[in-house]
Formats: sequence, C-alpha cells, structure tokens
Amino acid sequence: MEDETGLRVRPAARPGRPHESLAQAAYAALKASILEGLLPPGHEAVEQAIADQLGMSRTPVHEAVLRLQHEGFLQVLPRRGVRVLPIDPTDLRETYDVLVALEGAAAALLAGRGAAGAAALDGMTAATTAMEAALAAGDRHGWAAADDRFHRTLLEGGGNAKLARLALTAADQAQRARSATAARRPYPATSTTEHAAILAALRDAQPEAARLAVAAHRRRASEEILRVLGALPLG
Repeated sequence: MEDETGLRVRPAARPGRPHESLAQAAYAALKASILEGLLPPGHEAVEQAIADQLGMSRTPVHEAVLRLQHEGFLQVLPRRGVRVLPIDPTDLRETYDVLVALEGAAAALLAGRGAAGAAALDGMTAATTAMEAALAAGDRHGWAAADDRFHRTLLEGGGNAKLARLALTAADQAQRARSATAARRPYPATSTTEHAAILAALRDAQPEAARLAVAAHRRRASEEILRVLGALPLG
C-alpha cells in the first residue's frame, strides 16, 4: 500500500507474542522495504505514517528505526521522522572487504563439512538455477534476490553461527547495492559462471580453491557495482 506521500512499506508479519515481537516484525518489514528499493535512498517518512501502514503503534516502529539507524540504513531526523540513507561508495567498498574475508572463510569451512554441508550446496545450486531463470525472463530484481540467497546460504552453510551473524549486516548492505544497481549493470551472466566455479570447489572439498573463487567473484562484482555508482572509473 502507498500513502499520499509515496510511502510504501512491506506488510509486517503478525506475531503472536507481545511488544518485542512487534518491534522485530517492524524491523523485518522496514529492512525488506529498504533492501528491495520500496523505500529508496533519500526517502523521508514520519514514524506514525510507517506505523499506520504496518498496523501497529509507534513504539515498536521507533525501536525498529533505531536498530536500522545503528546498522547504517536510516537516519533519525529530529521532529521530522526518518530518512533512508544513500549508498555510500566508500562504506560499500569496505563492506565488500569484510564480505570477501568472511564469505571466503565460510566457503573454506563448508568445503570441509562433507555430508553436513550437502543441504547448503543444494540450496546454492537452486539459487544459481533461479538466477539463470530470472535472467532469461528479463527479471533483474528476481536475479538479485536469487543471488542474495546464494550468498546467505553460503554464509549459513559454513557451520559457524558467529561468523554468519557477523557477516549478515554486510550481506544486507551488499544486497541493497546489488538491487539498486541491477537495472544499470551489464547483463550479469558472469555471476552464474562464477557461482559454478565456487560450487565445483565446494563439491571437490577444496577449501582454498573455494575461498579464492568466492574472493574473485565478490571483488569482480563489487567493482562492477562501484563503477555504476561512480566510485570507480568505467573499465
């Protein structure tokens, strides 16, 4: 739903538990709206309007807003509401440095898990197949969503929950940049080829090869996105 100011927020899940769950539901809905571009960079909204769209009071919305401000997605504007922060190229470059290190570590761990990592490999394979189908249909946003699933499944598949948690905020920032630039980037067939190389190293139980394949993929993709954002010269 969109109000008269152009505010569009994804519906929030309706938890069966009290206030803390409402705050989590507001957080998840607002974050999804930002990552998917429903709330684009620079958009301003008042908390009450957000609360009205989510069908809840301002209190859980305010808690969600403060959490998203801490994560670098929103800025609280005193007496004005909130503003969706722009994608900062310098911050994004540092975010990709974090992802290269943490995803590479997760890939090395996953390559050594054997049968315990089979479900993750199946999920990553399915995500890559979905990326190919989305591209064939001309659905860049569907492609970006499937690409995001591939990387989140990789992080979770490494079997180190703390590593995955540390990487998730960085993964969120990368997803936002990927979604925001998807329509302006070259046809992204290279990503599925690189995903295949990562999967091959994982299936062959080669930790170092998997780590290097992930690093090469993330660095190439990050440079492409940063060029679109004007942070790197066109190659």
